[in-house]
Amino acid sequence: MPRAPQTLDAEAVRSWCAGALAALGREREEIDAINVYPVADGDTGTNLYLTVESAARAADEAFAEGAPEAPDVAEIIRAMAHGALIGARGNSGTILSQLLRGMSAVLAEGGDGDHLARALASAAEAARRAVAHPVEGTLLTVADAAAAACAAGGELVTVARRAYEGARTALEHTPGQLDVLRRAGVVDAGGRGLVAVLGALVEALTGEAPTPFAEPAHGPVVLGDCLSGAGPAYEVIYLLEAEDAAVDTLKRRLDDLGDSLVVVGGDGLWNVHVHVDDAGAAVEAGVEAGRPYRIRVTHFEARPEPAGRAVVAVLPGDGLAGLCAEAGATTLVARPGETPTGTDLAEAIRRAHAREVVLLPNDTELRQIAAAAAEQVRAEGIRVALIPTRAAVQGIAALAVHEPDRRFDEDVVAMTAAAGATRYAELAVAERQSFTSAGVCQAGDVLGLIEGDVAVIGQDLTVTAVTVLDRMLSAGGELVTLVIADDTPAGLAATLEQHVRTTYLAVDTTVYHAGEGAPPLLVGVE
Repeated sequence: MPRAPQTLDAEAVRSWCAGALAALGREREEIDAINVYPVADGDTGTNLYLTVESAARAADEAFAEGAPEAPDVAEIIRAMAHGALIGARGNSGTILSQLLRGMSAVLAEGGDGDHLARALASAAEAARRAVAHPVEGTLLTVADAAAAACAAGGELVTVARRAYEGARTALEHTPGQLDVLRRAGVVDAGGRGLVAVLGALVEALTGEAPTPFAEPAHGPVVLGDCLSGAGPAYEVIYLLEAEDAAVDTLKRRLDDLGDSLVVVGGDGLWNVHVHVDDAGAAVEAGVEAGRPYRIRVTHFEARPEPAGRAVVAVLPGDGLAGLCAEAGATTLVARPGETPTGTDLAEAIRRAHAREVVLLPNDTELRQIAAAAAEQVRAEGIRVALIPTRAAVQGIAALAVHEPDRRFDEDVVAMTAAAGATRYAELAVAERQSFTSAGVCQAGDVLGLIEGDVAVIGQDLTVTAVTVLDRMLSAGGELVTLVIADDTPAGLAATLEQHVRTTYLAVDTTVYHAGEGAPPLLVGVE
């Protein structure tokens, strides 16, 4: 058995970040489900995940940017803490970012067990100072317990294990400390997230996952039953560039405006979180203090509960969009000559009103635009997975295997695999003479494109379609998907179906109608 490490090095910190992200990914839905304090908005797990995702990304970038040698532990600790600060989401995510910042200063001086114990104590103190009105039975209590459990120091792994066990035990007692938790029959959601993060530290150091926290048995938590209706209407979060003195004034003003005030950071950069009735006043206070940016305002009241997961698909033609909408997707129609913008895609993602979104651009040229839109809404707390579908038939294949009850990552993998297993083709009519990979085409010629490249040039749509089908099926296939536009010749679909049925006995055919504005024919082979 390999000897346990005696110091926390840069690679261990990076492994800890990755492990914490994976742990929160596994437990995100469960943590969201027990989120009843300070507001029962069901997003604590998601906010913690996004906060740690930003920290992990910064840790990875610290390695990527370090020239031939890996960064030292001080560099990666600072990168992790800074990533958490700029990516912090929600009340618990903001506090977690301050915990990581509080640890960073001590761990930058040394990574042995005694330094880790001191770092956890420093983190707990820093987090308490960042919260305007600390409440027991929350993440703060769990952080205090973790620090107290390992205060004596010792070997690195021993300290990490004691911190985890102390946090785990404290978490079990949170319902007895906070009445809203007792009524709901749950532990504190933010505290459970911290236990997951500390468990990931133990696993990074030992290679063995500690005993996971088991949620006490409880009935379903109905978020609406936990809302008194008397709390502030908005959550306001922003990054702020400001001097310390201005931030002290800002804290006093925001404390008068609302509650759940958490201000974390330092050295000129702060993350501000508050619940208020007057969101404009909270932002104006930030403007007076310095330069606020990445401003996010969330309405707590009169807001439908977000769906767990949604699929957003870009589609050519109203008919195909209607078909996918019936299957549960939020759709965006790409009109001829009107490529959707990043703003269009971001608005479609928001319109889906879900915590998790699978984005299907269904066009090679939209991939970079879709990536930018996804990054934009991630900053608003929405978890987005971009599947780089290159054609509508790949999107249809992905949507066919979508299961919203499956874990997000598993669902994305299954959808990606289905899209990747679908070869695609398209028929188009040439608008002018041009050189193609299949030779010179004239205006009015029918072009058969396979996987984006012109493979067939013909004069008749049906004949060209049959040639394209034969070429695609020569490599095998079990299912042919035909998407027919409204202005194609009558009988095209029937002719192609008959051709497949008589020539390829073991191949099934499915036909969809794309409506107006779509290419004459889209073909998918799985």
